[in-house]
Amino acid sequence: MTKKEKKQQMAALITGGAGFIGSHLAEELLNKGYKVIVLDNLSTGRLENVSHLERNPGFELVVGTVLDDGLVDKLTEKCDVIFHLAAAVGVELIVKEPLESLTTNIKGSEIVLEMACRYHKKVLITSTSEIYGKNVNGPLKEDDDRILGSPLKTRWSYSTAKAVDEMLAYVYWKKKDVPSIIVRLFNTVGPRQTGAYGMVIPRFIAQALKNEPITVYGTGQQSRCFIHVKDVVKAIIKLSDAPEAIGEVFNIGSQEEISIEQLAKEIIASIHSKSKIVHIPYEEAYEAGFEDMQRRVPDTAKLNKLIGFKPTYTLSEIIRDIVKHLNSDNSRL
Repeated sequence: MTKKEKKQQMAALITGGAGFIGSHLAEELLNKGYKVIVLDNLSTGRLENVSHLERNPGFELVVGTVLDDGLVDKLTEKCDVIFHLAAAVGVELIVKEPLESLTTNIKGSEIVLEMACRYHKKVLITSTSEIYGKNVNGPLKEDDDRILGSPLKTRWSYSTAKAVDEMLAYVYWKKKDVPSIIVRLFNTVGPRQTGAYGMVIPRFIAQALKNEPITVYGTGQQSRCFIHVKDVVKAIIKLSDAPEAIGEVFNIGSQEEISIEQLAKEIIASIHSKSKIVHIPYEEAYEAGFEDMQRRVPDTAKLNKLIGFKPTYTLSEIIRDIVKHLNSDNSRL
């Protein structure tokens, strides 16, 4: 039996699989011979993200929510591994809908982990660089401290919810022997990502393509590292196949750091846009007292040591790829 034939016997459940990252993960798993079941309530995921996959006989889309424990039970029994991506994400959405963030992210993960425990299935939980909060040290290692603001600031509800997810996954592994893996994603970008929930690169590119003002929140001196979604999903799949990854947490990101102001300038230059940069105070963009991180750079040494991971896309290549997607007839903002 070939390696590919062996993989064809594997079935993966992807919660949130019609979303930006989930759809790329589904695509890559199908390419590797997996059967793929996508569970998505389409609140932020989109049918067009996975419509091209429906021609594959190994693909199944189930419209539903991770909060439906009966449905999650049925789908978990059918799969070999769970990739849990379903979550309320995006700073803008978190600030506007903090209760949805807490409920979906905590209760949804609890249900997924309980079903993984019931059927003893491997589960990979996607967490976030938001875990580190206001810790501006860097590069940030997986065991670095979390520094957060007041729990009364909705800004921190997502970070807190994902921290609970991580704790649940770790405890289910330690106490109930559920084979769980945690990944913290740092500013994943690429085709199919929407700027509707505050995602900065698709928002900037969409504004630049229309020669509209590019709205930079705050001073623009805050820095981030951006990684292409295709690099991320390859790392996720390799980790899911690595026995040494079970019970561990891994940063997945790039170390190509750039300020948001410079990012806007590079996008303008690459598109030859006539857009001008306009600064908007955080309280106007989000809410009064909003707090942001001035720097967020991952230490990926642990990931590199285990699976030999290094990003293959530069920031310039990422920008070109997203521009190409947004200019295509089949995309929308």
